[in-house]
Amino acid sequence: MAIHSVVCVKQVPDTTQVRIDPETGSLIRQGIPSVINPFDLHAIEAALAIRDRHGGLVTALCMGPPQAEESLRKVLGYGADRAVLLTDRAFAGADTLATTQALAVAIRKIGQEQTVDLVICGKQSIDGDTGQVGPGLARRLDLSQLTYVCSFEGLDLDKSVVRAWRQREDGRELMEADLPAALTVTETCNRIRYASLPAIIAAEEKEIETWTAGDLEVDRAKLGLKGSPTRVKKIFGPPPRQPGEILTDTEPEPSRAAQLLMDRLQDRGLKFTGGGANG
Repeated sequence: MAIHSVVCVKQVPDTTQVRIDPETGSLIRQGIPSVINPFDLHAIEAALAIRDRHGGLVTALCMGPPQAEESLRKVLGYGADRAVLLTDRAFAGADTLATTQALAVAIRKIGQEQTVDLVICGKQSIDGDTGQVGPGLARRLDLSQLTYVCSFEGLDLDKSVVRAWRQREDGRELMEADLPAALTVTETCNRIRYASLPAIIAAEEKEIETWTAGDLEVDRAKLGLKGSPTRVKKIFGPPPRQPGEILTDTEPEPSRAAQLLMDRLQDRGLKFTGGGANG
């Protein structure tokens, strides 16, 4: 059984160079280079590794402006078999609800040509940081899902299941999901392969399919800004952290430094209650 994976890729502004407009609180995108969302590169690598082991196809799917074709070219250079770009003004301004609506319809259309076994996404995008697209696609497509995958255990094609380790705050857990499934992967899931020069050159000659809203069987009222019930009111950076205070004392007794620390904490309003070995 060959596996067909659809990997959702997003082109994002390079956050190392992002500036915020102090008047509007929005990102200043002019002159800022765009990159492939880093977590999506690990999703691509996961799909390629599965294809290497089981055979099949890897389809890259991106929703974005026409210049997002550049990111899809890079994905083809890594080894993806097919690339589809959803680009239309009707998609502009989409929140995660409207984004998953468009992507899900596109995935269904891809599935009409060849059954989709896996939908793989990065755990989140570095510009939105919601982590909602992967689970949203699983819900819309009625797929089982594994989120925050940090390591693959493998596919059992006889039982038609995928097994993977899922990252938790307190450790890891081994999970199993029926195929077809949606996965979101973390940056620890794998090491991204290098794209060879011949593959990069060949990618420049490959066709990138471009679909507009008119190519999808979807209600336009559910797309883009019109289909987005949420709005970003303001974007701002965290306030600068105040430098810490280092307590020093020339006396050799540790009790003196401890007393200084207690005094500082009490000055800041922290109250202490009785307890400890001496009551």
